[in-house]
Amino acid sequence: MKNHVEQAISPHPIPGVQGNGIQKKERVRPTLHLLDQMIKTVLPYHIHAYSSHSGNYHPRSIIENKPTDQASRWSSGTHDQDQFITLSFVTPVVAQSITFGKFHRAHVCNLKEFKVYGGPNFENMMELLHAGLKNDTELESFELRTHSNHMVFPIQYLKIVPLATFGANFNYSIWYVQVQGVKDRKIMTNVVAQYHQYQEFQTTRLCLKHFRQRNMMHLFDLLQQRTGVTLEHPLLTQMHTQLVQLGDFEGAETILQQLHQQGIYQHNCQDAPYRASWRRIWATNQDGDTPCPRGGHQMCIDIDDRKIYLLGGWSGSEELADFWQYDIEREQWHLLANDTQLFGGPCARSCHKMVFDPKTRSIFVIGRYVECQAVQDQRQSADFFRYYCDQQQWVKISDNTTQEKGPGMIFDHQMCLDGTIDTLYVFGGRKVSYDSTVHVYSGLYAYHIPSNCWRLVRADSSGSPVPNEEEDLRTMKSRVGHSMLFHPGRRQLSIFAGQRVKEYLSDMFTYSIDTNTVREISQDISREGGPDAGSTHRATMDPVKNEIYVLSGYMKNQGGGTVKNGLWVYDMNRNEWTKVYQNHNINDLKHMEPCPRFAHQMVYDPITQTQFIFGGNPGDQECSNKRLDDFWQLTLTRPNPEDVLRRSMYLVRMQNLKEKCSESSDDSLLEALDYLRTKLTPLVNHDNVQELHEFRQLCARLCLSANASEINNGPEKQDTDVIAQRNDIFDRLLAFVPDDMKEPAEQLLDAVKLR
Repeated sequence: MKNHVEQAISPHPIPGVQGNGIQKKERVRPTLHLLDQMIKTVLPYHIHAYSSHSGNYHPRSIIENKPTDQASRWSSGTHDQDQFITLSFVTPVVAQSITFGKFHRAHVCNLKEFKVYGGPNFENMMELLHAGLKNDTELESFELRTHSNHMVFPIQYLKIVPLATFGANFNYSIWYVQVQGVKDRKIMTNVVAQYHQYQEFQTTRLCLKHFRQRNMMHLFDLLQQRTGVTLEHPLLTQMHTQLVQLGDFEGAETILQQLHQQGIYQHNCQDAPYRASWRRIWATNQDGDTPCPRGGHQMCIDIDDRKIYLLGGWSGSEELADFWQYDIEREQWHLLANDTQLFGGPCARSCHKMVFDPKTRSIFVIGRYVECQAVQDQRQSADFFRYYCDQQQWVKISDNTTQEKGPGMIFDHQMCLDGTIDTLYVFGGRKVSYDSTVHVYSGLYAYHIPSNCWRLVRADSSGSPVPNEEEDLRTMKSRVGHSMLFHPGRRQLSIFAGQRVKEYLSDMFTYSIDTNTVREISQDISREGGPDAGSTHRATMDPVKNEIYVLSGYMKNQGGGTVKNGLWVYDMNRNEWTKVYQNHNINDLKHMEPCPRFAHQMVYDPITQTQFIFGGNPGDQECSNKRLDDFWQLTLTRPNPEDVLRRSMYLVRMQNLKEKCSESSDDSLLEALDYLRTKLTPLVNHDNVQELHEFRQLCARLCLSANASEINNGPEKQDTDVIAQRNDIFDRLLAFVPDDMKEPAEQLLDAVKLR
């Protein structure tokens, strides 16, 4: 361990940059490498504090695991968000995982959602876990967060905060808790020592930041000289000197150019959030016609031939059987058939599914919604169709897939193609029944295209999507209105959300094609930054970027449901959700982006990385039959390094012009006007509404710069205001720089607490 190479605070340098530029005389020795050497053991604890308890259900009961003892649990005195139990350890430990025991039967008081916090003292804790238990009898273990800032941190207190139970308004119950981790004295001595060094280091940096913000540069220089601690990367220090202290704007721009040349902005661009750019497509066919308003229709895309196909749907008053083709390059619709049934294709339908097979250049169609009364007509059967695009020919593959060991007549299911093994996968959907009150769901089926053979892969299970050892391993929790996507590289189906009877789902799991195994990714993606529980989300995938894109539909809400227009991106590599935007108002921005809707359709073009969205149900309570016929194109973009440099230069020049406007002479006014025309105007992004508004405000200020109220505030106050403005610009420029290269985000003043 003594021979371990000492590193800077960040062991991960930015590409093209030699380290992060932050130094101190005695560098902190990283302990992340110790994780591999740590042997996990059970960590004894005692109850340090708790919010309340009811009756004899004292918190100390959770120390022992007695699953058959009704009284062996902690039960809160009330059901609110202020309940907690805090555990304490005799000495500092590294808590790596936590295990929860349960009663021997499912219980309404089990924790459906909870958080775990940990820290070195009772007043200083950070979130280690946000999860939920299954309402079953099995022990459940969760990994806890163990490191921050590339450093393993010690804790001596662990706080469990219940947030929800499986039964509404029931008090929280915890039956048993076991914590696993490291308590080895030699290892913990290293961990604690590093943590204390880190505290000293960060405290010094916070002081440096505070002194510089107050323009106390003599104290700043003295502290830096005495400690050897630098606040940030040297280029950032130079930029602060040029921009804030000296007001040398040209010098500041030179440093911005150096940051760009050294690749520092590239790192920021990779992690920058997506920006959604919508464009409405006003396309028609040669006769000037377009597909009529509808919901519950289907779309698929032929990537190579640059075509999108649209079939059927519900107009609000009748089922549709029209079949359309959209030419992406020409931006033109083409009506293939007014009624596909007349050409040997499917009858009018909605809530069906179709998928494009690029190998055979054909489209498969299965399923539809049928009213209960219509089911009594024996002619209604689970038909299955195929359309050959080049020949423009429909073929009926089957009159009744039920008789061929396939799914029955279903609707609101999902279908994906595994082109490697020429197999379709159909999962979920509700089986059409004589009785509308009966809810029977379809399982996971596989259809082998060359042999025309169906097989049941997984039957429906009303329990967890991941069966336990006592359950049939060939079951999976079915649902309607869910999303299912196939990743050809990972060879797995990703399934999430949907609805089962009256329950809106927000779970996510994968099914491996090759190993026939199910893996739970999340019990509730909404707790992890994903969309709320709901159905008819529309999702697409980019298997190269390993991203899933979700446009929300009908969402769960208190007292019922609501329609929201939200867009999320799921990073499959990081297991992270990001909300790109959300718009609740139907009328706001209706000409700039699509209004909220459900039962719409969305397809993805990986060549141009563009989404296409058509139609849907706006959920208009005043007109329930209203459907939409608008067609939209969505592109997600991230800034590139050149965009960041332009924006940075723009901010610096804006401040320069503001200061020129504050000067009262005629010559300075003419100089400001020339600077506005030649230096600032070329940098303005006219597509950025906020930036354009800011620019116009400055132009108005320039015209009014002779106003005495702007120039007669006294030189001392003017100097103070200018320094504050320059500091604000400097802080905005830091947003484009990686965290481990710049000053701490925290403020020294926040350390002062009211007692």
